[in-house]
Amino acid sequence: MITWLLVAGAVVAVVVRRAVGEPLNARDLVGPPLVLLGLGGYALTEVGHLGPVDVLWLVVGSLVGLAMGVLRGSSVVVSTRDGRLWQRYTVRTFACWGLSIAVNAVVGYTAGHYTDARPLSLSIGVGLLGEAAPVALRALRLAPDAVRLPEALRPR
Repeated sequence: MITWLLVAGAVVAVVVRRAVGEPLNARDLVGPPLVLLGLGGYALTEVGHLGPVDVLWLVVGSLVGLAMGVLRGSSVVVSTRDGRLWQRYTVRTFACWGLSIAVNAVVGYTAGHYTDARPLSLSIGVGLLGEAAPVALRALRLAPDAVRLPEALRPR
């Protein structure tokens, strides 16, 4: 129960900060998803043996979460302010959050009939990682010198 409260609090904090706008940095962009993925992975170890049906629903849930995250990420405004990159959620982002919650609820409910391996923290982590991808790509295009990447990894 305490884990659920911590996860919910972390997600709410991320959403509120991004709603008002915040400087864009790699730690805040990929940190929360990686923590949630770690918690979800740990929760999977508690399930025990994962059968083929469990793995199938984990893949389906992850793909849906990733797609919803990319959709959300495409609606986030990335801009520069005082020489720094900023990100801000829009009304469309919140509409995407609502759609994401609804779609993931349907997938979770359906999967619940077939499997016990469906950690919520894993789903949220995959979604936030999906959201980070288009935001990071737009940030690299907007200010390629702000991020120190090898030339081969920079978008063209």
